[in-house]
Amino acid sequence: MNQLDTTFGHSTTSLATRNRVLRNTYWLLALSMIPTVLGAWLGVQMHLNLFAASPMIGFVLFLAIAFGFFYAIEKTKNSGWGVAFLLGFTFFMGLMLSRLIEFTLGFSNGAGLIMTAFGGTAIIFCGMASIATVSKRDFSGLGKFLFAGVLVILVASLANMFLHLPALQLTISVVAIAIFSAYILFDVQQVVNGGETNYISATLAIYLDVYNVFANLLSILGIVGGNRD
Repeated sequence: MNQLDTTFGHSTTSLATRNRVLRNTYWLLALSMIPTVLGAWLGVQMHLNLFAASPMIGFVLFLAIAFGFFYAIEKTKNSGWGVAFLLGFTFFMGLMLSRLIEFTLGFSNGAGLIMTAFGGTAIIFCGMASIATVSKRDFSGLGKFLFAGVLVILVASLANMFLHLPALQLTISVVAIAIFSAYILFDVQQVVNGGETNYISATLAIYLDVYNVFANLLSILGIVGGNRD
């Protein structure tokens, strides 16, 4: 009987821990949207374009800064500095998003496209997060396939920096939305099942999923629904 009580106690504690990590992850994810918006706004005001001089140099510089943040966040994820570095990273990603935002605002219906992309991203996130939370199916096996898909997207995106093919960009964006939507499913379930116990690391993963869904959805809307009149 004592052994049963002990087992039940550990199970309850484990569930409470997972719920706390998930709750803190969602709070920090919501908070991370603030520096993202600020970064995007500042980038639009500055007409920032990291890739203007050379797409290749800009791409390498972006990766260097991003992975620098990843390293800093990983090393400090158990302290308040981890939150600070994460918010700094989301500000940087807002700056990177500003080029797409400014381009979209050049359409007469640009503001509407941005709000549509925001609403669509929210629906995708809520849907995938809900499935990950309530489903009994194990989605952990998706990890390797999704990572391979991301690598393909990176290579195709780099190539299209030079090719400038709208059809290829549209294809990349559609595939990216599918992959990062599935990644939301994967990353949220990692927290729900106890595979990820650090809310800062969990927030970083889910933030990247949401960011990429939004950016690619906005890109598609601009291609198929942008109005210059």
